[in-house]
Amino acid sequence: MSRVNLSVRDAQLRELMDDPDCDPVRLDATLRRFHLINRLISGWNQVYRTRLRPTLLSLDRPARVLDLGSGGGDVVTRLAQLAARDGLEVQWTGADPDPRAHEAAQNTQEQRIQNQRTEKLGSDTPPQPPRVRFLCADADALLDQGESFDVVLSNHVLHHLDSPGLLDFTGASRRLSTGTVLHGDIARGRLAYSLYAVGITPLAPGTFLRTDGLRSIRRSYRHEELSAALGFGWTVSSPSPFRLIAEAPGLG
Repeated sequence: MSRVNLSVRDAQLRELMDDPDCDPVRLDATLRRFHLINRLISGWNQVYRTRLRPTLLSLDRPARVLDLGSGGGDVVTRLAQLAARDGLEVQWTGADPDPRAHEAAQNTQEQRIQNQRTEKLGSDTPPQPPRVRFLCADADALLDQGESFDVVLSNHVLHHLDSPGLLDFTGASRRLSTGTVLHGDIARGRLAYSLYAVGITPLAPGTFLRTDGLRSIRRSYRHEELSAALGFGWTVSSPSPFRLIAEAPGLG
């Protein structure tokens, strides 16, 4: 593996899956395997325990949570499962403007529901599908529709954006939230890059996971960079190794 410069953010790199004309088979395989990758590296289990769950409990009523830029839907589905185990009543929404990601999320959820029905055949208790709705929409469309949520979150979106896009996205996410906003992303670093390059190899065939994952790290921020890019009102922390969380109060 050739040595790359990780001292500065490489904002010019483009991930293969962001190309509208990329191989649809490899894209679908990539989106479907994100549930494994994100379970291993995204740190949302810990964020749920330390930030999201206490927020939902404090509402003392049914909550509404939005995953903005939800991709294949694995993160919002996982959070829905964790909340259900805790007996929390939440309406979960995943929104992504890319119709390819939206279709993958819908198909994965339909398959999950079908599997649940198959597993529960003969049971006296009917299967309960996860309370997740998926929308093909961006933040501006949701604002135009008058949507609002108690919590707005995202995973691995910030590093995809240029400077104006970052401020537009995070500003819209705050206007959509009446409570709190949580954006999770990668923290750029040499160790993260090296470990990912090796660890992803078994899962990478037939996908964009290795190439795009390494490009993601090169495009990602360090703590001080993200703080400076987001500016006033945001708090950036590192809840786990190689991870950043940007948090702000909602403005909705």
